[in-house]
Amino acid sequence: MSGILAGKRVLVTGVLTESSIAFQAAKVAQEEGAEVILTGFGRLSLVERIAKRLPKPAPVIELDVTNQEHLDGLADKVREHVDGLDGIVHSIAFGPQGAFNFLEATWEDVSTAVHVSAYSLKSLTMACLPLMPRGGSVVGLTFDAQIAWPKYDWMGVAKAALESTNRYLARDLGAKNVRCNLISAGPIKSMAAKSIPGFEELADVWNHRAPIGWDLADPEPAGRGVVGLLSDFFPRTTGEIVHVDGGVHMMGA
Repeated sequence: MSGILAGKRVLVTGVLTESSIAFQAAKVAQEEGAEVILTGFGRLSLVERIAKRLPKPAPVIELDVTNQEHLDGLADKVREHVDGLDGIVHSIAFGPQGAFNFLEATWEDVSTAVHVSAYSLKSLTMACLPLMPRGGSVVGLTFDAQIAWPKYDWMGVAKAALESTNRYLARDLGAKNVRCNLISAGPIKSMAAKSIPGFEELADVWNHRAPIGWDLADPEPAGRGVVGLLSDFFPRTTGEIVHVDGGVHMMGA
């Protein structure tokens, strides 16, 4: 099969519905020649059902990134399907409802958000590192943490931690030929968005400020950005954040 990911093996986390960026990344990756393995947490039967809607059905591995036993066993479970990995897609984020109230949030709320949304980039990458002896590409998904967004609160702080984690991973894994980058996407009406109080107010910024436009119902542009970074077209790009947000990040106040 031809394509910019021909012959590559890619692990994609965070596929829950067809409206997710992770699903689009997995779909485009397959269309570009990759062999894709998915992970799921909690609603495994739902992930397995969604996996069948990809161009080619993909195997699903159970993974809770806060469970060390799951992380310790991940490489062996991946080896049941492929003999190694060339790419990892980190599309994992979660914040308890309390994390969306900045002044009232407890440390328990905040620590959960940071653990699941930021630290997991490091733990997932390290769990998969034995599968990448010749190097590869790690791509995560962020939501521009330079801004104090309305309603986003401690999830914004968690994304800032994710962005910093990406830079440190890039620093420490460069010698192993592992590139680590993030896609900063605009808001998407996904399952995750439904858990954000005031999402519509947050998303409304894009209606007025995206110079090239932004479709809240179209995760494909961000998915294509992920695939681009997984490919060999960016062989010396690491520690970067590539914005796929319709241009909102560059607009002044």
